[in-house]
Amino acid sequence: MNSTSTLAERAARATPAPLARRVRGLSDRAVAWLFIAPTMLLLLAINIFPLIWTVRLSFTNFRANRPNAEIVNVGIDNYASILTDPDVWGPMQATAHFLFWTITLQTLVGFSLAYLIDRKFRGHGFWTTVILIPMMLSPAVVGNFWAFIYQPQIGLFNYVVSFFTGIPPSSFEMLGSVKLAPWAIVLVDTWMWTPYVMLICLAGLRSIPDYIYEAAEVDRASAWRQFWSITLPMVLPFIMLAVLFRGIENFKMFDLVNLLTNGGPGSTTEVVSITLKREAFEKWRTGYSSALAIILFVAVFGLANIYVKALNAVKSR
Repeated sequence: MNSTSTLAERAARATPAPLARRVRGLSDRAVAWLFIAPTMLLLLAINIFPLIWTVRLSFTNFRANRPNAEIVNVGIDNYASILTDPDVWGPMQATAHFLFWTITLQTLVGFSLAYLIDRKFRGHGFWTTVILIPMMLSPAVVGNFWAFIYQPQIGLFNYVVSFFTGIPPSSFEMLGSVKLAPWAIVLVDTWMWTPYVMLICLAGLRSIPDYIYEAAEVDRASAWRQFWSITLPMVLPFIMLAVLFRGIENFKMFDLVNLLTNGGPGSTTEVVSITLKREAFEKWRTGYSSALAIILFVAVFGLANIYVKALNAVKSR
């Protein structure tokens, strides 16, 4: 305690008198802005400046591998080319397929797990921790881990399928099949991020007051009626919030797809983030890829705004 006081006194004595007088004259709001200003400037430098620079590049033919070449302003040609390019709409469809199935499965399984854990059975704390393990792992670890599991010769997945179906383990390949590869990625993402949805749903279930259920029991409402009239409506905003977070994250999914299939076989699992990477760092069409990035940003931002309005409408009921 004495050392702390001494340190504070030394700092006060070391402050120049003019500066000390200025600080003493500041209001609480001014002091608060003084503290958060460096952080805000850093965020502007990291987020806003790159966004403005990307918008500028999207109207040019700039290539990052030719920095000394003449930069020509092409107007909206990059945007028009993207919106009419079938090589872009294919990845968009793959992204939509990935989004729909991952969000559907994660919501259903996550809410079911949360509903079971909320019953507080014996050992529910231990099983909650076990279920959360996949979410704690790095996507790089998960991608390599499941790539090994999916190996047709030595991977565990094929042998488990063979045990239940009788199909020879080497007769199919999850990551090498045009039909199975998209579902392989959906399965991995569902395995990894269902615990996240479960946590949000569990928070919603735990926020429901017990007296509401007690009043329903007094009115002799059945368990099924309580679920549909109390549990589901009151936890719905939390479910929608989980869907919003997972939708934004999965729309820009890159790491798992890149590690598992890199967009293959062919272009079956090439989501739009993989296309963006190819255009920017393989074909070096920096202006074109910047326009694609802006289109994706506007799409996510617009859809998220519409969804948030729907979420607020549900919360206000």
